[in-house]
Amino acid sequence: MMHWIILPVVLPALLAPLIAFVMRYDIVLARTASMVGSIGLLVISIVLINFAAGGETFVYRLGDWPAPFGIVLVLDRLSALMVFLTALLAVIVLIHAIATGWDARGRHFHALFQFQLMGICGAFLTGDVFNMFVFFEVLLIASYGLMIHSGGRQRIQAGLQYVVMNLAGSTLFLFALGTLYASTGTLNIADLAVRIPELPEGEAALVRIAVMLLLIVFAVKAALFPVQFWLPNTYANAPAPVAALFAIMTKVGAYAILRVHTISFGPGIEATQDIAGMLLFPAALVTIAIGAFGVLGARRLMSLISFSVVGSMGTLLLAVSSFSQTATSAALYYLVHSTFAAAALFLVADLVVSRRASDSLTPKSPTVQNGLYAALFFAAAIAMAGMPPLSGFLGKLLVLDALRDPDIIGWTWSAILIGSLLTIVGFARAGSILFWKSTATEPQETDPNPPHPATAWEVAPTMATISLLALLAVFAGPASGYLEATSAQLFDRDGYVSAVLSAEGGE
Repeated sequence: MMHWIILPVVLPALLAPLIAFVMRYDIVLARTASMVGSIGLLVISIVLINFAAGGETFVYRLGDWPAPFGIVLVLDRLSALMVFLTALLAVIVLIHAIATGWDARGRHFHALFQFQLMGICGAFLTGDVFNMFVFFEVLLIASYGLMIHSGGRQRIQAGLQYVVMNLAGSTLFLFALGTLYASTGTLNIADLAVRIPELPEGEAALVRIAVMLLLIVFAVKAALFPVQFWLPNTYANAPAPVAALFAIMTKVGAYAILRVHTISFGPGIEATQDIAGMLLFPAALVTIAIGAFGVLGARRLMSLISFSVVGSMGTLLLAVSSFSQTATSAALYYLVHSTFAAAALFLVADLVVSRRASDSLTPKSPTVQNGLYAALFFAAAIAMAGMPPLSGFLGKLLVLDALRDPDIIGWTWSAILIGSLLTIVGFARAGSILFWKSTATEPQETDPNPPHPATAWEVAPTMATISLLALLAVFAGPASGYLEATSAQLFDRDGYVSAVLSAEGGE
């Protein structure tokens, strides 16, 4: 069993250079290898999620070095769930990229795509904060290459801003790691949970500095206020399939906050004094407001969707900030929902924009298959805004139910409900302009090269993503049960520490 844990990292790591150096001039061969690798990753993730479903924590020690001295990968319900989400989304996005021809607009798309999967899966599986930094850098490099795929001045400028912001975050990450190691002598997540409560008061102050620096770094990845400003421009100018894959990348930051700040830094650890919860709560409230007003005022379709991603991250991290089992299980349900809702919106936006030749929210003559695109857009928008019958409504309902503490209920419910209302209005305005007002506008001249209707393969990924949102709503009971067990396992700090630091480690 134990070698299965490293396969989500090894498979794309071996496949990416093979595609880059051997298949880069043969797009058919590159597509085949990339698709086979992504489907293989999905199969591996299903095996891992079945292993983790029993509630045991499995540990893979590279070189058979025991923790905390060696590198370890840790598989539990949460990490298995995140790897599964990544693999499933990767297959959907890759089908769209191949069907629409996006992958052929640059030579190294498939190699970078596999490197991106390696970085994301590694970040979800690692049991060490330093190796989390390493995998962050892998996914940063790959995501920059994907971000500027097919070129263009605006894309290059947005990519530069993205890289500068994330390199600044990486620098802070190194400062945090150095401070943490100097104070505790370890960077293993489980070992930190043992050593931090034993620190004297003087050294605990340095740990609190490291905790705040790490929170800033993870906030950058999760697009949390006040370091969220890179996301709207980056996602709005990225190729749509890449932006759809990036829907899981912001969740890396949320996962890191959940994993590290729950196991290593609290809650209940006196030395860190619940710093993460105190800082996350107001930042998440402001993030929801920024996302909602951004959706309301957006003048471009891709910008509107990007701001909705910001707002969804605010809702997710508002639930995370409670650091309770109930709120975390609600946050995980909303995490799954928001990942597929954002991906669906970016994929349908690609279908619309490629046929309108612009993502400007201005009336134009009706495009081919206008009714189909309108239906797909409004279904994805309903999901993202949190309206019934799709999973967004249940996700926000679970979050609201979990955040009923008298001290915070006024802030949390107001932010989520008002933010949802503004998001609904913003999407309704955009949809009416794109599909209704455009229908009422007569074309001024005949287009000599009219857009072609979308093929079944082009539409299938978007429909599949929306279908997943419907299934998540239909099977909300079993899904919530699994996520409640996942949350309980996450908060079982002693169980995690024992599994990672024990002689056997659950292998």
